Amino acid sequence: MRNGIIRRVVFLGVVAILGIIGMQTYWVATTWNLNDTEFSQKAQLALYGVARQLAAENDADLPKRDIVRQRSSNYFIVNTESEINAQRLEYLMQQELQRLRLDIDFEYAIFDCSTNEMAYGGYCTAESEQLPTDPQTSSYLPPDEGLLYYFGVKFPTRIGYIWQKMQLVVFLSLILILTVAFFAYSLVVILWQRRLATMQKEFIDNMTHEFKTPLSTIRIAAGVLARDPHVAADGRLARYAQLIHEQYARLNEQVEKVLQIASIEKGKFTLQRERIDLQDLLPPLLSSARARTEEREGHLTWQLPDRPVPLYADPLHLANILHSLLDNAIKYGGTPPRIAVVGRVAKRHLHLAVSDDGPGIAPEHRERVFEKFYRVPTGDVHDVKGFGLGLYYVHQICRAHGWDIRVDSTPGRGTTFHLRLPLTALPEPVAV
Repeated sequence: MRNGIIRRVVFLGVVAILGIIGMQTYWVATTWNLNDTEFSQKAQLALYGVARQLAAENDADLPKRDIVRQRSSNYFIVNTESEINAQRLEYLMQQELQRLRLDIDFEYAIFDCSTNEMAYGGYCTAESEQLPTDPQTSSYLPPDEGLLYYFGVKFPTRIGYIWQKMQLVVFLSLILILTVAFFAYSLVVILWQRRLATMQKEFIDNMTHEFKTPLSTIRIAAGVLARDPHVAADGRLARYAQLIHEQYARLNEQVEKVLQIASIEKGKFTLQRERIDLQDLLPPLLSSARARTEEREGHLTWQLPDRPVPLYADPLHLANILHSLLDNAIKYGGTPPRIAVVGRVAKRHLHLAVSDDGPGIAPEHRERVFEKFYRVPTGDVHDVKGFGLGLYYVHQICRAHGWDIRVDSTPGRGTTFHLRLPLTALPEPVAV
């Protein structure tokens, strides 16, 4: 994943997190305000009902306005302009609160004209039980100036009551917070993994570049050693010189493959396309692959169209992917390997198939054979060497060209790689 994509993912992730938190905060605040407004309205209705019943029992008239005054969020003053019986007040309060389904504790006090103070009445729970009054722990209910007959009611559990009404909102908010936290943690893990992957990639790239110099030295030394008359005369030394050159070629091929893949992933990869004829490019590769197959007592056959096959492609990379497919068939084609290369032209496309009679690939591994560093598990047996880069390179080159590649395989019946390459304009026929 490129740095630009990572930055966009992080930016969009942060914006999404802030948006979700903002929306949830607005939702919770709005729900709180609605419940608070509902509570205040119900409390005022209940207190007005109590005042109206007290006035009716005393054959008195209620004030024309400001009967119920809200002094704070949970403290109300009720003006009755008539004497108030404490027991009757408590009973009516409980009845009105139950009628409005306002199940909340309250404490009340009645104004005492002789002391100009509020005479504490009691604390009642939502279960209609009065708790013993303790002057040391009872709340202070302040009086109101300008009134003569009134009482005050305080709802000490107002905040808890509103939170209880918002249980579902709180529960959903907690789930959302956990989701946002997990998302934020995922972003941190992605950035950390990206950093580790970048460090690993840079290390592999630097190490691969450092291999080029000693490999060149080994190639020169192996060539000088193979041309020395004394070495050529000694069969054992000649085999050692040949072995050194073969291992150099094998290691150099892997290094070049890593460098090419690194160029593709860095975006520095450009195709040098030109018009080529597959009939000129493929036979030398097939001849070389046949020699390697026959060394393992195997058999390689091919069947190609008997006409020019013009393609518009990078000849170097096309030769590399064909070599990789043939090399893969030789390695995994069984013992002895039996390989077939079949090409046919249909609808202005070349359909090229490279098949082997090897053990095949299980369905759970078939879709992953083009992944970087992926190798089909073979248990504790590692008879085929490699880094899992060949088919990944083939897939990247095909994707850069816009070609289709797929694999068909049945365990125990071999594997076939299919290439679909578009043909260029065929040459005009020459008039005789």
